[in-house]
Amino acid sequence: MTTAIVQINAARDAINATAEALLAHKGVTEVYSVAGQWDLVAIIRVKDAEQLAELITNQLLKIPTIQKTQTLIAFRTFSKYDMDVMFDMGLD
Repeated sequence: MTTAIVQINAARDAINATAEALLAHKGVTEVYSVAGQWDLVAIIRVKDAEQLAELITNQLLKIPTIQKTQTLIAFRTFSKYDMDVMFDMGLD
């Protein structure tokens, strides 16, 4: 599984709408409204880098209220939760 953290600046009057638009895409598992330099942080979990590239470059960046992004690719996941098991159970 490939995980990415996408930091997003959105149009000020459309932060909630942008979060909802992000969640409409398969692979976007969570969206957080955050304080600081970024407005939103989206967590993406997909099978491989090819799916990640498709999702980010051909889908998410077409959301018109997204103004700027920065994508972080996770090399390893340290978590109390076994995400692979959750995906195998069909919770994706």
